[in-house]
Amino acid sequence: MSLAHIVLSLIFGSFVGSVLGFVGAGGAMITVPILLYVFHFNAQQATTAALAVVFMAAFFGLIPKIRSKDVLYREALSIWAIGLVTNIGGALLSKNLSAGVITGGFAIVLFIAGGSMLRGPAKIKPEQRMPLGALIATSLLIGLMTGLFGIGGGFLAIPILVLFYNTPQNKAAGTSLFIITINCLTSFFGHQSQWAQVKWGVPLVIGFAAIIISALASHYSSRVPTDLLRKSFAYLLFALSIFTIIKTVLAK
Repeated sequence: MSLAHIVLSLIFGSFVGSVLGFVGAGGAMITVPILLYVFHFNAQQATTAALAVVFMAAFFGLIPKIRSKDVLYREALSIWAIGLVTNIGGALLSKNLSAGVITGGFAIVLFIAGGSMLRGPAKIKPEQRMPLGALIATSLLIGLMTGLFGIGGGFLAIPILVLFYNTPQNKAAGTSLFIITINCLTSFFGHQSQWAQVKWGVPLVIGFAAIIISALASHYSSRVPTDLLRKSFAYLLFALSIFTIIKTVLAK
């Protein structure tokens, strides 16, 4: 790796870590475009490497949430377990899809995720448990997104927990980080056939920076206005979606 690549990796890794730590989601949505368009990985390599990066960052960002008891383990483990079928199935399917299909689908997911982050805050009500039907549907969808696109699923988990089940934002973010950690680790093994194709220097440096920054950001996230975080992240996702669509069309 050149010095320029190391510096860029540290800068972008810090950005990924800050997103994960403050928002509790979206690390892979930032990592995949970085690997695609800054470091010129192909689509399969980018999604595989993003899983490793986001797993590392989410794991260390999760630690402060565990200490502050802001993790709903039952919900997180249920979502992971039910989504195993679509997670592993999506990982196996992804290696047979064209780059255009992967990046095009990824751009659509980015846009939907941005819209989900713009939903207004829920009224203060007692916390509720997720009904079985909603839990199954959410779990299968999150598993599929992780397997196909290397996305941990936090962008789905957070608004569902906050808006529909009245979960406090900090607890939703902590639960999301746990879901991302175990989902990304599972899907990473599903992408085993791609491991040898990835040049791991850049992802490892990005992951190193993301680990440090995500832990710090997670610790101080409660001091930053949640509405500002949601809106800023949403507009970033819209911009990335448009950029990805343009690059996908031009590549044809």
